[in-house]
Amino acid sequence: MYNAPLVLARQMSESMIKLGIVGGTGYTGVELMRLLARHPQADLRVITSRSEQGRAVADLFPNLRNLVDLEFSAPDPAAYGDCDLVFFATPNTTAMTQAEQLLDSGIKVIDLAADFRIQHIPTWERVYGATHDCPQLVEEAVYGLPELNREAIRNARLVANPGCYPTSVILALLPLLEHNAIEPGSIIADCKSGASGAGRKADVGTAFCEVTESVKAYAVGTHRHQPEIQSILQTVDADAELVFIPHLMPMIRGIHATVYADARNGGDGLQSLFENYYQNEPFVDVMPSRSHPETRSVRGANVCRLAAHYLPAQNKIVVLSVEDNLVKGAAGQAIQNM
Repeated sequence: MYNAPLVLARQMSESMIKLGIVGGTGYTGVELMRLLARHPQADLRVITSRSEQGRAVADLFPNLRNLVDLEFSAPDPAAYGDCDLVFFATPNTTAMTQAEQLLDSGIKVIDLAADFRIQHIPTWERVYGATHDCPQLVEEAVYGLPELNREAIRNARLVANPGCYPTSVILALLPLLEHNAIEPGSIIADCKSGASGAGRKADVGTAFCEVTESVKAYAVGTHRHQPEIQSILQTVDADAELVFIPHLMPMIRGIHATVYADARNGGDGLQSLFENYYQNEPFVDVMPSRSHPETRSVRGANVCRLAAHYLPAQNKIVVLSVEDNLVKGAAGQAIQNM
């Protein structure tokens, strides 16, 4: 006799993806749990934290009560043995110490930090001030921007989730570079981020009293995302060069990138270029001509919202790009890659 509920339950169980999260107490780890808790194919099995080992997730994060019924466990690779895929929501240089063992066990890895984003090892080691533990895996890692590398991600064992600033800037530039609409050496990216981009660690520079009612630029010419952005842009156009200036804003979350470049062929067709390029991308929203997107419009959502402008007097193209740095800029994009 056909038992529809039983068959449906079995099909749902077979389609579930068994998941682990390494580093579940930082902002991106918590955001991963929030989003995965309601994902129809996600089966969270393991969430690790050295400092909170043995504590119920819902005790530390009450918003996850009745959604995540797990305790934090020690970050032991053996604990992930039942997982299909493991997310690393950890500081830089953590994933590279465990990735090879997990991959050898048949477990796929998505790293939300920067261990596998930059293919050129000497550049990575200079930027991050460390010796890479598994350089042999870097070439295999796929840069996890679905709008650029969807098919490669689909077949990958190891995905390097993009940084938050790079996601906003690269999505603003892909249509322009692929269609030779700008001078590739003229790019300037003026970017603003909420304080959560610095992570959950205690730091005077991102404390409320230091950030509120103030705006400042930082890491001018030295920010770690500069070589990441430029290396990815150069896979599209080898002549791409970038001036990138980040700013800290008095808000919790959100990124606003204003990207400038010299136009090659004026502004004709600019709006349709963006609309056509992203017409099949569910997580990129091209706004109507002359729009000005706001960070609050993407809060909590896995969306990058774009608006393209042409300045005829200066022959400049300006693209406004907004996203939530913790979602499309981190956890949401990681789930998109999953």
